[in-house]
Amino acid sequence: METELSRELGIEHAIFGFTPFPAVAAAISRAGGFGVLGAVRYTDPQELARDLDRLDKLADGKPYGLDVVMPAKKVEGVTEADVEAMIPDAHRGFVQELLTRYGVPELAEGEASGWRITGWMEEVARNQLDVAFGYPIKLLANALGSPPADVIERAHAHGVLVAALAGSAEHARRHAAAGIDVVVAQGYEAGGHTGEIGSMVLVPEVVEAVAPLPVLAAGGIGSGEQAAAGLALGAQGVWLGSLWLTTEEADLHSAALTRKLLAAGSGDTVRSRALTGKPARQLRTAWTDAWDDPAGPGTLPMPLQGLLVAEAVSRIQKYEVGELLGTPVGQIVGRMTSERSVQAVVDDLTRGFERAVTRINCIAGRSAT
Repeated sequence: METELSRELGIEHAIFGFTPFPAVAAAISRAGGFGVLGAVRYTDPQELARDLDRLDKLADGKPYGLDVVMPAKKVEGVTEADVEAMIPDAHRGFVQELLTRYGVPELAEGEASGWRITGWMEEVARNQLDVAFGYPIKLLANALGSPPADVIERAHAHGVLVAALAGSAEHARRHAAAGIDVVVAQGYEAGGHTGEIGSMVLVPEVVEAVAPLPVLAAGGIGSGEQAAAGLALGAQGVWLGSLWLTTEEADLHSAALTRKLLAAGSGDTVRSRALTGKPARQLRTAWTDAWDDPAGPGTLPMPLQGLLVAEAVSRIQKYEVGELLGTPVGQIVGRMTSERSVQAVVDDLTRGFERAVTRINCIAGRSAT
């Protein structure tokens, strides 16, 4: 699975794996792919440094990258407290009613929420970059459009490629104009924040829109055959996220959530604003149903929704409240039926890719070799 981009980055397979877990990112890189650590949860730069130390050691000299979330435009003078004050009391009451209805216990006195939307704030992301550029990262990805121009310049000065996710050809063209090096074409099927265009349509549109920039195909890819389809559509690699959630190296801290993922089918996700205020594909639960119910107050725009539900999400996760327990995940969850090592997943991807190439060669009347 070699492409021009994979050769530039020095990896064996054009498999890019996004994950919040350092051990998973390192294992992807060791297996010949390219591990990308998601940084949004690191509000403390020291914690990010600790996990990058771990990732760098476990990667055994193989290349890896970092994914941050920062807006292209900065809003001056707005603090988290200012944003908190914008949340209506009715929405706070709705959250409390849901938690009470499902018997979700309180956090212990003095225990802080384990998940905060502050990771989406530009100041936090810039602190993450101050740490990250002290490590040999080879790729910086931004999940919220093109990063600010000075960040792109700084990355390039460190010899780091910059990638940005796009849900439409127009998004992709804006990334190219901003100086991005790699565009990730993320289709409707993907987990987390995603647009409304399916991967089969989106990928070739983006490839054409930004040529000759390399494009990675994302969304609905969990097998080697699907990876081959992405490359056949013009992509120079595949960007996978959901598939790693049920690997042995992943650390979900919740056996109940792992069981839910393994049992879920491809129709058991929903694109909902319940988590952050922007449409994000995730497991469908009583939590997402309640927020999507027209009888409810409706979700708030980003970042208000994320701040509103942060403590509630932490409580649901800590106490593993089954009806409400969920996570961002793509429709590919239907293929995630057993816990496997990262190496086993990569091996399965490469074997499937070989099968697909052999099949197409046979259809085209070429030798299997």
